[in-house]
Formats: sequence, C-alpha cells, structure tokens
Amino acid sequence: MGQLRILVLCPHYVPDTAPTGEVMASYCEQWASRGHQVEIITSLPWYQDHALADGWSGRLVRTQPEPWGRIRRWHPFPVNKGRLAARAAAFVGFTALVGTDAVVAAGRCDVVFAMSPPLTLGVAGRAAAWRARAPLVFNVQDVFPDAAVETGVVRSARVAAAASRLERWVYRRAAAVTVLSEGMADNVRAKLDSAVGPDKVVVVPNAADADRIAPSDRRNPYRAELGLDGDAVVVMYAGNLGHSQPLELVVAAAERFSAQNRADVQFVVNGDGVARSSVAEAAERLDNLHLVGWQPPERLGEVLAAADLHLVLLRAGLGATSVPSKVYSVLAAGRPVLASVDRGSEVERVLVDSGAGRAVDPDNADVFCAAVAEMADDPDDLVEMGYRGRAYAERAAGPQQVADRYLELFQKLMGK
Repeated sequence: MGQLRILVLCPHYVPDTAPTGEVMASYCEQWASRGHQVEIITSLPWYQDHALADGWSGRLVRTQPEPWGRIRRWHPFPVNKGRLAARAAAFVGFTALVGTDAVVAAGRCDVVFAMSPPLTLGVAGRAAAWRARAPLVFNVQDVFPDAAVETGVVRSARVAAAASRLERWVYRRAAAVTVLSEGMADNVRAKLDSAVGPDKVVVVPNAADADRIAPSDRRNPYRAELGLDGDAVVVMYAGNLGHSQPLELVVAAAERFSAQNRADVQFVVNGDGVARSSVAEAAERLDNLHLVGWQPPERLGEVLAAADLHLVLLRAGLGATSVPSKVYSVLAAGRPVLASVDRGSEVERVLVDSGAGRAVDPDNADVFCAAVAEMADDPDDLVEMGYRGRAYAERAAGPQQVADRYLELFQKLMGK
C-alpha cells in the first residue's frame, strides 16, 4: 500500500477530553504509524467546561506541526449546551473556518475523512473533497437529527426538517458513510435514494484498546477518595450527563436501596452535563448516591476499575442512532455492564455475545431497579462477567484493526 495523504475534519482531538477526540486520535496515530501523511483540522480544546481550556485562549487558530503532518485547531465559539440557537450558530461559524481551511488543504490530500456530529462538518468535507477530486468518507458517531428529536433537544419541526434535508444531502454526496452498528446502518440506508447501492453504508465499530485499558484492583485511590467501603458493591454511571441518558433511573435505584437500608450497595455518577443538577439534588439527600465531577483521561483505568457494575443508559428510541463507546472500555477493564437500552440494539448484541452483562427495556424504573438488585446480590457472578468481558475485548478488533479497515476502504474508493 502506497503512502496516502489523509485530510481529517473532526470536532475534537486530544488533548480535548471528548470521547470522539480519543476515537479520532486512535485512528490517526495508527495511520501515521504506517507511514501515511495525516492533516487534522479540528477545534481548540473546549469540551470539558464548554469553554476554551486553560492555555488555549488568545488565538483564533493554532498550528501544530508533526513528523507525519500537522494539526490545525480552530476556535469553536463554545456555548452552553442548553442554548440551542447559539450552539447552532457556533457550529456554523466553526464549520466555516474549518471548511475554508480544508478547501485550501485539499490540494494536498488523497481522501477526506469527516466526523459527525456536527453534521455541518459533512458540508466542509464535501467542499474539500470536491476541491481535491478525492472521495469523502463521512463518519457518523451519532445519527443527527434523530437523537436530538428523540430526546426533545430539537422541538421545532422546521428545524428538524431542515437538518434532515442537510443530513440526506451529505449522505448522497459522500463516497462512503461509516457507522458504528447495523442498526445505525439501517437508519442511514433508509434515508438514501433507492438508486444508491447498499454498499455505500459501511459498518465499522469503534474499538476498545485492550492494551491501554486493562483490569486492575477495585480497591484503588479513586474509590478511597469517595470513602467507599471496600466490601460495598459499587454501581457506577460514568459519562455524559445529558438529555440522552435517563439518569433518573440511577436516582430511583439509589432511593429504593436507601429505603431498604442497603448500605452495602453504593451508586456513583461520574461526569458532567446539563442533567447534573437533578443528580446533585438527589445526592444531597441520599447517603448512597455519590456525584463526582469529570476525571482526567489518565485516571480512566482507575475509574473503570473502581466499580463492580457499570451502567450504560440510553433513552428509548436511541439504540439505532448511538452506540456509547464506553461499553468497549468497560469490557476491556474487565467489568460487567447493565444497560438500559432498546432491545435488539448494538449494545445488547455486544453484551449477549460477550456474556459480560445484561440489557433491560429502556426507561422502565421497576425493571431497571430489579436488575440492579439481582446483579448486585451476586458479586461472584459480576466477577465472572467481568472476566468474560475482558476476553471479548481481547478478541475484538482493536485500534490497529479498525484503522486498517479504514485504509482498505480508502484504497477501494480511490480505485487502487
């Protein structure tokens, strides 16, 4: 395989803390290690507090030369997630800067790889691909606007219709659309013209790095900082506290265990987002519910290891539009999962195939709480599920294999 020049457009990149930034970095590092030239156009770090991270303010753009190419970071005009109109305007402004830069850089590329959300990066990617006469690979991490409509973030029918038209426009003009699951693939294919071949939509799941994330002792400093008894069963949700996550299920479970005087089961919610305040209120009155702020990436392994059972939560209707990448990280850490998700979703498939947990119907507090109680009351089985999850992660495709699948796709689209 000859050297490729890959132009990447993405909303986040390390050291930004967004999960998609970690995903994109794993791909680019693998491509660079194989001798390919990679040019990344992204944002200045801002995800954690929805404000520019310390040390990154004061400039509209920063250029970071690398032996394998360069990283260009543009100002993302960060705003609070709750301000939808302002956020949309920020995406448009950021996309205009990225798109202009990408069109200039396109003369040096063989393929354009654009990540969504935001959907607008597909427009920037299309402009760059047209300029370079190169294929556009559009990587969909979450299907937009479907997820936003399902969760009520987008309530205007006119806004949803406009976003849907833009979504279909990008899909039609991409050489390939990559998604994380068969459910997402069915969703995207249903929106394409009947004349478009089904091969245009390609399933490439995100990968857990089983070399970087490994099982470790549950009795660690993170757990000690929370003052948790070493013998307690810790049930943890770690991730975004947003509209898509029914965190009221965690509160309901904590309330029921508290009413039963079950101090042997402790609940931890680790993260930040627009739903934080509702969890904070409950944590103030419940001794068995602990709310912890965002933790730096270097503590990921420690956080994952501290829990005896991890929770994956998605509201009903989102199973075909989103696949939380943390599922793979939890399995790599050798911990089991209880998922409240659509039945038949990719998350349920992974848990069934791995034997590393179970899935229950979404948005059903009674079913969820019963499952938590049943699993927490059998700690030996939790350990066994963790072993099976780790074995599954070791067998599954890692970052190297996923990056190679993309390289094969690039070559195919280029006719090489």
